[in-house]
Amino acid sequence: MGACGLTVEETKIDLILLLNCQEHTPGSSGKSRVSWLSVPPERSHAARLVVYVDQRLRFSYNNSWFRNLRFPHRRAEQGEAFIMTQARILRVDVAIAGAGGAGIAAAIEAQGQGADVLVLDCADSFGGAAVMSGGGCFIVDTPLQARHGIKDSVEMAYEDWLAWGGETVDKEWARYYIERSRPDLYDWVEGFGIHWTDLKFQEGNRAMRWHRPAGGGKELTTGLYETALRLGVDRWLWRTSPEEILLDKGRVVGVRSRNLDTGEEMEIHCRNLVMATGGFNSNHEMVARYNPQLRNCQFLVCSGPYSTGKGHKLVEQVGGMLTHMDQMWIYVFATPDYRDPEGKWGLVIRDIPGNAWVNAQGKRFHNEALSGGASGTPAVMRQDPPFAWAIIDGPMTANMEISHPDYRRGATAVPEKVAQFLQESPFIYMAQSLEELARAIAVPPEVFCDTIERYNSAVRAGLSHDPEQGKPLAKMTPIATPPFVAIKFMPLARKNFGGVKTSLRCEVLRRDGSIIPGLYAAGELAGMAGGHINGKNGLEGTMLGPSIFSGRVAGVWAVKGQ
Repeated sequence: MGACGLTVEETKIDLILLLNCQEHTPGSSGKSRVSWLSVPPERSHAARLVVYVDQRLRFSYNNSWFRNLRFPHRRAEQGEAFIMTQARILRVDVAIAGAGGAGIAAAIEAQGQGADVLVLDCADSFGGAAVMSGGGCFIVDTPLQARHGIKDSVEMAYEDWLAWGGETVDKEWARYYIERSRPDLYDWVEGFGIHWTDLKFQEGNRAMRWHRPAGGGKELTTGLYETALRLGVDRWLWRTSPEEILLDKGRVVGVRSRNLDTGEEMEIHCRNLVMATGGFNSNHEMVARYNPQLRNCQFLVCSGPYSTGKGHKLVEQVGGMLTHMDQMWIYVFATPDYRDPEGKWGLVIRDIPGNAWVNAQGKRFHNEALSGGASGTPAVMRQDPPFAWAIIDGPMTANMEISHPDYRRGATAVPEKVAQFLQESPFIYMAQSLEELARAIAVPPEVFCDTIERYNSAVRAGLSHDPEQGKPLAKMTPIATPPFVAIKFMPLARKNFGGVKTSLRCEVLRRDGSIIPGLYAAGELAGMAGGHINGKNGLEGTMLGPSIFSGRVAGVWAVKGQ
């Protein structure tokens, strides 16, 4: 039932009750001037009448019998129409499903070209997986690199990308992104007052390319959202789930949605639809189905709260192609979130470079400096059972970061919340001696203490590298100051590298290579970009960066396209 302030553009009705809101508003005791529209039996089809209501509440009708009635075609006062509805229909130029990094970028681009834009998201606010991220983006040949004396080039970055990702890299999309990362990501973001402040080396690169903006992923996403609002993107449907992609003669014409709180359904009709619903790495069952490696071990999930693969299902239902779905980015520097009663959700732990990993037998087994999905993950997965204890001492906890908004202010850790986590998690043990810690985590004390002592001896001796595992020891300190801490690290499905296959315009493709008219996909739903831009491994920053970039591409072509 509509009310004063109605903003729907179109609604299917049973009848109309006209009110003058200057005299009466819902819930008030004032008298109202009422006109009833009675539908005679011979006009029963009138229940299927469509009344078009624009944002100034002017009416037009699709039925000649109603058109001949004396209805107010003048401009109505705000709230003059009180409409009893069966189902609501909104009409826009571009509808975007998903308000994460890709969806917001698409909204900025579409709005900037004069389109009428609407964004829907299952969450009650913007951000998706992007707001939870560290904010790092792979960007090439930037002013920040130049200020640090770093020489880089598109060709060198492209070579590194292909060497790391392997044969399954989408070469066209990889080169497209690398060539445009400086002007269309670095410069574009800075143009909105969001500044890149940090550079970090990531394994697989021959230059420092991981750029982080001030405030990390939270502030980057917030800055983009605020930019979208400033540009006029003012229709955001929160707690609204896409339920069905609507087709008419093979062309996508909109999306049917449902409010997750009220159950109310709505059809959003549009000229073009952008799907930016995120990945599926918060869906434990879907991860296990596509990644056989994880089926027989305990693993965690951690992505956007609504990154459950629903968008993949909807796109596939209308003929879209899913590709490389088995290729995921699995982190092992993660521990269970003890607040999750099901034990499936994990938290990523960062900034403890001095940690030493030991297995269930109390032995080190890997160079902890190589902790990413291409090196650290295989090493942990080879252990029996496949997990590790990250051993640190008291001083190292001071810089520890938990990559979750609950434990951060932007890119800065909240020390009191991290301390609470260390104290309360049943997957973390603290002790005043290494012997006591060994007993707490059920590893042989003699083996464990000897392992840590050999590592400490190499650090104290000033060696450049650990002689057993090859870890660089510059700036490392011994694990020697109580309390000693053991954090249980487990495999965690973080990002999916496969997804919806698209053209370089982000148009969704069928298996035969043809385009589904009216449908675009971007962000992690499309494997960050194109379907599989990274291949089997990612160079870090090659997830968030391409997601935002592909969102921009989708937003442009959702306006320019047919």
